[in-house]
Amino acid sequence: MTKDVIALTSKMPDTRSLIAGLSAGGLDLGLTSTGDGGVLQLCTSVGRPLVSVEAPLLIHIPGEAERLLGPDVSAPPPPYWWTETRASTSVPEAEALAESLCGRLTTLLGGTVWPRAVGTTRVVAIPQEQSADDAQEVVAPSAPAVPSVDVLTDSTAVVISDRPVLAFTTWLSEVLRTTSTTNRALHLVTPPQTRLTLPLRTALRGAPNRWVIQDPASGYYDGLSGVPLAWQQGTFLPTGTTVSDAFTRHTESTPERQLTLTFRTLHAPTADLVLGRGLETAWRHLTGSAPLGWSTSEPVNLPWSPRQLTDLARERSPAPTYLVAIGAADHPSIATLRTARTKAGVAQDITLTLGYTSAADVPLDAVESLAAALVDEHGLVSMLTTLRAARADLTLTPRLEAPPIPASFTLGTRDVNAIGLTHARRPPVALRPRQLGTHAHPALHYILGDGTDADAWSTFTHLTTHLKAAPSLTLSRVGLSGP
Repeated sequence: MTKDVIALTSKMPDTRSLIAGLSAGGLDLGLTSTGDGGVLQLCTSVGRPLVSVEAPLLIHIPGEAERLLGPDVSAPPPPYWWTETRASTSVPEAEALAESLCGRLTTLLGGTVWPRAVGTTRVVAIPQEQSADDAQEVVAPSAPAVPSVDVLTDSTAVVISDRPVLAFTTWLSEVLRTTSTTNRALHLVTPPQTRLTLPLRTALRGAPNRWVIQDPASGYYDGLSGVPLAWQQGTFLPTGTTVSDAFTRHTESTPERQLTLTFRTLHAPTADLVLGRGLETAWRHLTGSAPLGWSTSEPVNLPWSPRQLTDLARERSPAPTYLVAIGAADHPSIATLRTARTKAGVAQDITLTLGYTSAADVPLDAVESLAAALVDEHGLVSMLTTLRAARADLTLTPRLEAPPIPASFTLGTRDVNAIGLTHARRPPVALRPRQLGTHAHPALHYILGDGTDADAWSTFTHLTTHLKAAPSLTLSRVGLSGP
């Protein structure tokens, strides 16, 4: 298991302060770098990893430390520097070493250590190892290059964490990438009180990856499905089809709501194309302001800039780019954006989720006019809007939660043209779509309900089945399998 300690400092960690922090274990420790130099690693004399130190991030976004670390954290006013360390608990002294490293940084640079009250500046004595046997047990010489994880088998990489909120950090992003390329699953093991951020939940994308809950009373279970699990053959496997009691033990109704819009836009790959503008339009339409920040992972650290994220996507093209955007702390809102070059053009797949303290605050009546703006200005392909009873802070708990219920579906001009307007506007259900766009290039907006009737899923299924059955439809041209 690793233990995380984070230094939030007013000034940038420079060479002098990093040397002071890294020397907290004395001068006999080894120092290596991983992740293309983005991670420094303190090791014992025989190579056993002790503490990993990520490259510091400059955080411009107010409230980001509180969102991910809890309300008790006392971060400096932004901009401030976020330096994350992970201590391996295979060596008992490693956690104290991480605490002293972060404590020294904040002493020299100003700021605070998370968790609170763990920062020290003392020298930590690391016992000398007599052989490399233990180090070889941690990572075998023939093992593929996977970032430091707690357990690594032929089929699975296991990360164990007790953070209150587990986010899609740079390190976890790298773990996911390398486990995928080495045909391994990623299993995140946490206690029941840990919550996931929506970007991390999206990145996991289901099997073979898992969120594994270690419950003191019920044992292991899947945090998303509730299925009991056991460690077998080097991985976590289901032990039955029933649901763990812990998954349903504390379920209760909540007045809080999450509104989610999942949509795709498509543009010609022109030199003057700027990405992210459709997402910004949706944000402004529903909250009154633009996103506050963006990043390729969490914490979100950069001020919102469509042109900067466009530059990044161009640099990475033709590979896709995955981004996270976030809104102001007083109005919970977060989005993931994936850009990719396709045969049809540059596609942006966006999932925007907003949190509300009650159903009365949800602006469902604003969705149709937003759909019209996306059709007219941003090349909307399709958009599904759903509503569910869930935490307004947009984190996910390992408990049985209400599923999302469709509220509306919008079909853009490209697919209406492919299907045929007459066929698309006459589904075999009691729906009369609203026509958007222009007379020459129409789009259709179908209202499925108010987000409270689960039968809306059946209506949506009948609708999409009807649309896919258009006589002259070329299925590969239409985005009806999901935005």
